[in-house]
Amino acid sequence: MVSKLDRMKELRARTLEGGGQARIDAHHEKGRLTARERLDLLLDQGSFVEYDRYVETSCSDFGLADKRVPGDGVVTGHGCIDGRPVFVFSQDFTVLGGSLGPAHAAKICKVMDQALKVGVPVIGLNDSGGARIQEGVAALGGYADIFLRNTLASGVVPQISAILGPCAGGAVYSPAITDFVAMVESTSYMFVTGPQVVKTVTHEEVTTEDLGGARVHASKSGVSHFTAANDADAMGLLRRLFSFLPLNNREDPPIGRTDDDPERAAAELNDLIPDSPNKPYDIKRAITAVVDHGDFLEVHENYAKNLVIGFARIEGRPVGIVANQPAHLAGTLDSDASLKGARFVRFCDCFNIPLITFEDVPGFLPGTEQEHGGIIKHGAKLLFAYCEATVPKITVITRKAYGGAYDVMNSKHIRGDLNLAWPTAEIAVMGPAGAVEIIFRKKIKEADDPAKEKDALTRDYEKHFANPYEAAKRGFIDDVIEPSETRYHLVRGLRLLETKRDENPPKKHGNLPL
Repeated sequence: MVSKLDRMKELRARTLEGGGQARIDAHHEKGRLTARERLDLLLDQGSFVEYDRYVETSCSDFGLADKRVPGDGVVTGHGCIDGRPVFVFSQDFTVLGGSLGPAHAAKICKVMDQALKVGVPVIGLNDSGGARIQEGVAALGGYADIFLRNTLASGVVPQISAILGPCAGGAVYSPAITDFVAMVESTSYMFVTGPQVVKTVTHEEVTTEDLGGARVHASKSGVSHFTAANDADAMGLLRRLFSFLPLNNREDPPIGRTDDDPERAAAELNDLIPDSPNKPYDIKRAITAVVDHGDFLEVHENYAKNLVIGFARIEGRPVGIVANQPAHLAGTLDSDASLKGARFVRFCDCFNIPLITFEDVPGFLPGTEQEHGGIIKHGAKLLFAYCEATVPKITVITRKAYGGAYDVMNSKHIRGDLNLAWPTAEIAVMGPAGAVEIIFRKKIKEADDPAKEKDALTRDYEKHFANPYEAAKRGFIDDVIEPSETRYHLVRGLRLLETKRDENPPKKHGNLPL
């Protein structure tokens, strides 16, 4: 018995060595942690339970028989974050570059299957050179097996991906299907085809970083929702994100304790809106003023900055925040912002997270670039997402709510549950100046002093329509509130809506305007 225990301990110790100390040292020299070190930071101490530590590839072609390593380049299992269960996999770049073969893929599929069965989120730590070329089409099949499980798990359990090194070719599609992607600056990249292929096909000279680095995907493509300075920072970010999410689509998000007074006033909000309707302000000041302790986890911070999205808590309840940002492109909705908002709204609806919308939108961004780029279908995605959502939905109109964008931003007409407005709100088909030019074009043209006539007509239009009271008269606005009391109204609204039940007509699924 003793000899068998010794043999077990010897084999277990071997599974902890990865690709060997030399490769681990080289990994550290690049400022990167190993697969197991990352899990140690991500999970509660001592909570990790490993699966399939002895799995190896069965392939012996092209010299693989001499390169077999227990675990086959990925560490899988389950653990806890703040005492709550999560399934994990962490690719090990020190073993054959973290490349994926059928055994490697089968390990990942096993934890994903288990996660779906028990209703627990999956976090994947990606650090892989891609499909293992020596194993051919079987490696490609392994990726497809993972993609299928990503798709089946979508909307059932939260899925989070961290890109901590290379992620290229077919490997990119698994993270792309998951709910959130985090990347590490300078050490991670994602692309379908690398710089050499790009150069061959299009004759473009581009670096790995400029083609698919963290900052590119966080600001230009929108593939990455978060960036982190290093591996340790990324693990802390994932733990924070996880704290807002339920374990599955049948649970409510975790309610935490807070000592932030639910009736706390925010006097600074009474002076937030500038006197001039054309002056910008930062909507994040309104968000942080009303959420618990000003704690706001922004998602997609550097992408489509004209729309702000993210997670916060109000009276301990996790909420999703969607807000037009007047400080960028005047808060207009463009294609990127619409996509960004639609994806987030649908995630919150999947996982029972109430939505709070702060609205200050003059309309959709005009121009041939937007029209030819499909602003109609992209804007429709955000509209579809809000219409489809059955979670509690509260809107606060802070200033402008013009045109079709008023309808889109969770108006009462698309099942907004509680729609509030500040006294500074302007709810109309369009801005006063533009409306007057259309309605009174002939009268202005024939006036003795067209400019004076236009000013007078504009002031009259503002008196009648550049305010929230016409909409309130029709029941489209439930109340006009003092800005400083916004938190109090949100708290009361969320308490009331806690037992909300709403259903969509039976169907296989809607046909989102992709």
